[in-house]
Order: sequence, then C-alpha cells, then structure tokens
Amino acid sequence: MIILITGGAGFIGSTLADKLLINNNRIIVIDNFDDNYDIKLKEKNISHNLANPNYKLYRGDICDKKFINEVFKKETPDVVVHLASCVSVRNSFKCPEKYLKTNILGTLNILEGMKNNNMQKIVFASSSSVYGNCRAENFRENLKLYKPISIYAMTKLSCEQLLYTYCTNYNINTVCLRLFTVFGPRQRPDLAIRKFTQNILNNKPVEIYGDGTSCRNYTYIDDVISVICSAISYDKTPFEIINIGGDRSVTLNDVVKTISKVLNKEPKIKKLPKQIGDVERTVCDNSKAEKLLNYSPQTDFETGIKNFIKWLK
Repeated sequence: MIILITGGAGFIGSTLADKLLINNNRIIVIDNFDDNYDIKLKEKNISHNLANPNYKLYRGDICDKKFINEVFKKETPDVVVHLASCVSVRNSFKCPEKYLKTNILGTLNILEGMKNNNMQKIVFASSSSVYGNCRAENFRENLKLYKPISIYAMTKLSCEQLLYTYCTNYNINTVCLRLFTVFGPRQRPDLAIRKFTQNILNNKPVEIYGDGTSCRNYTYIDDVISVICSAISYDKTPFEIINIGGDRSVTLNDVVKTISKVLNKEPKIKKLPKQIGDVERTVCDNSKAEKLLNYSPQTDFETGIKNFIKWLK
C-alpha cells in the first residue's frame, strides 16, 4: 500500500512512518519543517529512513496547492494520513492568520488534490480541543459542538466539517480521529510533559498555569499509532468522527507528581495565571473507537511516563 503522511517528520508522523515501513508499505512524507520548534529534532526523527527505498520525503507546504497536486499526481497514494497543522493552542492566539491558512486552507488543498487525482481515503488528525469547556461527564462524539474556545480548536472543528463536505460530494472516505493529548518518545519540546521533565532534571521551576486541578486525558503514542493503522484499513462507513484517548484523565498536579516520582526528584513549582484558550478538563469516551476500530489503550499513564523519560534521558 502507498500511504502519504502530511506532517510526516513530526512527533506522530515520524513514529507512524516507522510502524508502516515495518509492514512493507511505501511511505510518502510531506513536511515543510516549520521552525515552530528546533528543525534538527524533525530531521533526527526521519534520518534513519532516508535511505529506505520504500520511503520518500517531499519538503514542501500543504498551503502550496500546485505542490500538493504535483505530489499526489506523481505518487498516487492509496491513503492520505493528514497530520500536518499548526498545533499549539496558546500560539493560535498570537498568529491566528497562520492557523487559519495552514489548518483550513491546507486541508482544503489536500482534499482538492485528492479529488483531482481520484483518491478516496483520508485519515485526519483532529483534536479533543474541539469539545471546549464541555460539561458532559464523558466527551462523546455525538455532542453538539458550537463553542470552541481557541483558534486552534475552531480550525480543527472547521476541518471536520470540510472533510464531511468532500466525503458527501466526492466520495472521499474519511476517518477523523479526535486525539486526546498525545505523549511519548519524540514528543514536541513545547508540550507540558517534556517541559516539566526537562525542568525538573535541570533544577528549573515547573510552571503550573492555574491551580493545577485542570485535567487531561493523556494518550500514549504507541496506542495512537496502532489506532491510526486500524483507521487506514477501516471501510465499513464513509465518514466517521472517533475519539482516541488514554485509560484515564490526570490532573496537572498529578502529572508533575508522577514525573517527579519516576525521576525520584522533587520539583520546584511556580504558579502562574491560567492561560487563554486552555480548557478545564478533557474526559474521553473510547467506546466508539472500541466498537469500530477494536481500540483500547494498552499503556497506562505512569508506564507511558517511564517510557518517555527513558527515551529522553
């Protein structure tokens, strides 16, 4: 199978490519190596695959419609796994135009490229942030969502609607995976778990925004990769939105405690005001993923932290 991964040099994309190459797929990667964090980290993520004859890298931007059409026409992939996007909730308020352009227009270019080249399967990385400050006991896919509280969340929700439009009108089979806070080896340096770990190791203050009682459902990278592979093969229905979360939700205070426990080192805590766009809680209902993709999280939070710290060290 020929599988094209946008954002394929990033945290999730590069890990997915490794997994798919093991199974003798041909992998096409598109990445613009955006400098939102150190480009050398992205280069390192893919360096071991560059000599593999089943791996091909295109350096380019999904906002470049001509470039996308040329790659799709040349490579004719069977499936697109669309991971490329601007991702930071907080940064989305600093440069909203970039988020709208990359996340929405970039996704439109991907869909136009698929339509123009008769490609009929896409797996899209959406986000738990689309739920906003949802008051439901569990976040389920059938909740009505009209109130995203960040630019980033709004773009992801818009992309889901755009994907539905193209699925309905152009028969592009679509699986949107609402990923809940993914962590593990190769995690971006701007994400909380990596920042907390590095600061504790370097005797620097751990910055807690708010009182530390906000909670997230954390999903280990191996579980995410496994379910993306299942989504690639899924063909029972033309369009689905599916939550992908970990085994439980964890407060920010408990995240720090778990990292400190694994490191056997006491953290220095610095409390700061709550940040714009941060949601209070995410609580994932995985029942639909279990039913359609045979998914259940295999890595509990503390084990995932141990694996991550081992890699980071």
